[in-house]
Amino acid sequence: MSWNRFNGSIPSLSMSKNLKTIDLHNNDLTGQISSTRWVDLLNLEVLDLSSNSLEGSIPVSLFSLPSLQELYLQNNRFSGQLDEFSTAPSYLLNSLDLSHNNLEGQIPMSLFKLTSLRALDLSSNNFNGSWQFSATQKLKDLNYLDLSYNDLSIEYSGINSSIFSSPQISTLKLASNKLKRFPDFLRNQSALYVLDLSNSQIHGEIPHWIWESISLMILNLSNNHLVMNLERPFLSIIRVVDLSSNELQGQLPSLPWSADYLDLSKNNFHSSIPTSIIDSMTNTHFLSLSSNKFYGSIPESICNATSLSVLDLSNNFLSGMVPRCLLEMSKTREQFEPILAVLNLRKNYLTGKIPDTFRSNCGLQTLDLGENQLERKLPKSLAKCTNLEFLDIGNNNIEDTFPCYLTKISMLRVLVLRSNKFDGPIDCMESNATWPMLQILNLASNNFSGKLTEKSFGILKALMANKDEVELEHIHRNFQFPRAYGFNYQDKLTIIVKGLSLNLVKILTLFTILDLSCNNFDGPLPKEIGNFKSLYVLNLSHNGFTGNIPQSLGKLSYLESLDLSSNKLTGEIPVQLADGLIFLSVLNLSFNQLSGKIPQIKQFATFPISSYKGNIGLCGFPLEEHCKGEGPGLSPPTFVESDSNSGIGIDWNFISVELGFVFGFGISVGPLMFWKRWRMCYYKHADDIFFKIFPRLYITLENRRRQAYMNHRRRARRNQGRSHE
Repeated sequence: MSWNRFNGSIPSLSMSKNLKTIDLHNNDLTGQISSTRWVDLLNLEVLDLSSNSLEGSIPVSLFSLPSLQELYLQNNRFSGQLDEFSTAPSYLLNSLDLSHNNLEGQIPMSLFKLTSLRALDLSSNNFNGSWQFSATQKLKDLNYLDLSYNDLSIEYSGINSSIFSSPQISTLKLASNKLKRFPDFLRNQSALYVLDLSNSQIHGEIPHWIWESISLMILNLSNNHLVMNLERPFLSIIRVVDLSSNELQGQLPSLPWSADYLDLSKNNFHSSIPTSIIDSMTNTHFLSLSSNKFYGSIPESICNATSLSVLDLSNNFLSGMVPRCLLEMSKTREQFEPILAVLNLRKNYLTGKIPDTFRSNCGLQTLDLGENQLERKLPKSLAKCTNLEFLDIGNNNIEDTFPCYLTKISMLRVLVLRSNKFDGPIDCMESNATWPMLQILNLASNNFSGKLTEKSFGILKALMANKDEVELEHIHRNFQFPRAYGFNYQDKLTIIVKGLSLNLVKILTLFTILDLSCNNFDGPLPKEIGNFKSLYVLNLSHNGFTGNIPQSLGKLSYLESLDLSSNKLTGEIPVQLADGLIFLSVLNLSFNQLSGKIPQIKQFATFPISSYKGNIGLCGFPLEEHCKGEGPGLSPPTFVESDSNSGIGIDWNFISVELGFVFGFGISVGPLMFWKRWRMCYYKHADDIFFKIFPRLYITLENRRRQAYMNHRRRARRNQGRSHE
């Protein structure tokens, strides 16, 4: 009865004494399982209650069922400690998965007396304390062990290399625990297939025997403090290597460059990219050298790596031009053949123009050339990349008009042209095409001009969609690698929102932004903006917009940040804004020509003076100027005019306000910085409020994580089954 929508508690099954298998995974079951009389199911061999919402403690009576062979309780909400239990040598339990719950305390040693155990997964819980690896010594059949993402201090003193001698372990995952040094007992694990020691506080050199293993296929040592040992040549047949976020330095080592997946990002490599290494990448599908100190030009020989699906060289010191052949190799091919789908050269020192060499069968999905020194025009052949979803050429020197020809790319979700030299209007009058999926449009800091009209926004159909009708997901790229497993590539985006520069690593399909700030747009704000129902962020600041603020902006009920500052807007602030923008947390209407009373309802009663300053005609809280008919107000600030012969006038009203601000700021922020208990209490309440505002968002994300995890587990089990065959 798996993969349905059954809810409520698990019914009593004690009368079904002949049941051998109970499979209820991926439902909406709730409640505790301790109320069910499992002890009566003496013939039960398989129990799968995974991916539900079950809670409470796990009854230890389950582990004593005499016929039970497989027990799957992962992806639930079980909590508390797992108690010790009595065992007998005859018990048959061989597969136990309690991962992705909230279990805590020490791992009960009774688990390691289940002598038939072959697969044990306790990952993603809150187990803590010291744990001796020697506890596994009696599990002669153990071949899969995952203790990742707990808070364990793993000890392995006195362990010799013959622990798993009959048979030896094939998958070992100890990620995100306290390991601190490399376990030497692994050197003779001849059956080791997967090794994940990422984020384990390991220091020192990577042992040379890793690269001499005859069985190791997947290696993840990322997020440690490792350096490279180059004493011996690498003979390994490893297909997946992740050494990102370590302390590797110098030149690129002679790694197994024929691997399918290579991630050396976030290290301290300092050299050019050797042509000899690139020539050996015959089977590499994923290559990331980002966030290092590589310099020099991008070798054209990289185009010989025809299997590449993802190439990330971002955040280095690379110079020269973008190789023409690199854009030519992003062509679609026959089914199951690789294509270059992701090209990220962001934040380097690349110069010249972007080659106009995109082919008619271009297969690019992500193209990020932002923060370089590229110039001249945007190539029109880019419109041939009809699968493109993410395009960022921001912070360059591109001189062009608005690229209406890109409206042919119906898959486009993110378009960033900010901080270039684009000019002219943004009307696409000759094009009937639209961007039905576009969610982030950033044209800030250019020279765009003209009036915004209905035709200007006609191409932005996606921003008019209702949020509730849009399926929640992340923008990411899934790639299947031979002899490995599925990886995904997360697009990254830097945005300016709420006065802060934010780096978005996971871009939700519901996260929508329209930023036209710092241009030369003029004329009235069109009322059609009110049709952009799904907008989170709207920034039209530093332009020349005139007229009144449209009342239709009050329809943007999901808007969280609105910036209309530094324009020439007149009239009153529409009360519809205050009434309709219930999620608004940042408002900036400063430096316009607005007048009248500031609305005092809902969110608008919480914004500071800075949201309204520079509007001489505005009155009411939080400004000092009271509106007419409200009685005598506070004296407005006294501006002291001076010429070359006058002294410096001091406005004590301003000084008193500033002193009050500093004093209030110190009272509110000081405890957060220096009082730990206050800080913990504050963030706890802040989290509670945030969860109440976005309950559906978090529930949907959690369900998607569960489903993704289950798919990954099934693939792993199939691969494991094939390896045993």
